[in-house]
Amino acid sequence: MTPPTVHPTGRRPQQTVPDVRAIALAYRVVIRQLTSVGRIVALSLLALVSTVAGFALGTADADLDAAVRLISGLGFAVIIPVVALVFGGAAIGDLREDKTLVYLWLRPVNRWPLVVGAYLAALTLSAPITLIPVVAAAILTGADGGIVPATLLAGVVALVAYNAIFTMLGVWLRRFIVWGLAYILIWEGFIALGGAGVARFAIRKYTRSILVDRTGVDLDLADFSLTIGIVVPVLAAIVALALGSWRLARQDVD
Repeated sequence: MTPPTVHPTGRRPQQTVPDVRAIALAYRVVIRQLTSVGRIVALSLLALVSTVAGFALGTADADLDAAVRLISGLGFAVIIPVVALVFGGAAIGDLREDKTLVYLWLRPVNRWPLVVGAYLAALTLSAPITLIPVVAAAILTGADGGIVPATLLAGVVALVAYNAIFTMLGVWLRRFIVWGLAYILIWEGFIALGGAGVARFAIRKYTRSILVDRTGVDLDLADFSLTIGIVVPVLAAIVALALGSWRLARQDVD
C-alpha cells in the first residue's frame, strides 16, 4: 500500500474540507451575519412600497400598460436591485469588515465555495423580501395579460443576476454600496438608456425584455427574446461568481 504523503516537517498535510461542506459552512455563517432585525424590517418596508402602489393602481382601474410600467419602474428598477445590493454586497463585505472572514479563510477550504455559499445566503434572504411584495403588486393591479407569471419569472432572473454581481462587488471593493448604487442609479437608470449598445450591460434591459415578451406591452430598450432575457443574466451571474472566487483566492484577508 502506498504510504501517505508527508510534509518535510514530518506531519501529514491538513485535509481540505469537501466543497459541498464548505458551501454549507459559508451559507450558515453568512445567513447569521446578514439576518438582523433592522435590516430585514427596513428592506421589507421598502419592498412593500410596490405592493401599496399596485393596490393604488388597481383601485384606479389602470390598464395592463400602466401595470407593467409600475412593476418595471419600481420593482425591477429599485426594489429588487437595491435589496440584492444590500444582501449580496454584505455577504462577503460584512465578513471582511468585522474580521469574521479570516476564520473561514484559515480553514482548509477552497475559496470558490465561500463565494457560492455567501451568494446563496444572500439569495435566500433577498428572494422572499422582494418577490412576495412585487408579485403581490402585480396581482393587486388587477391587470391580466400574463403580468403575474411574467413578474415572477423576471423577478427570479433579476435576483439571480443582481445577487451574483453584488456579491462579486463585495469581494472586490470595500465601498460596495457606493459602487452598487452607482450601477443601479447611474448606469442602469441613466447611461444605459442612451442606446442599445450600452444597455446590453444592464440587467434591467433583460428583465424588461421578459416582461415585454410575456405581456406584449411596449417598453423602451426591451427588445430581446425571452431566451436571451433569461440566459444572458444567468451567464452574467456565473461570470460574476467566478470573478469573485478568483479575487478572493488572491487577496489577503486581515
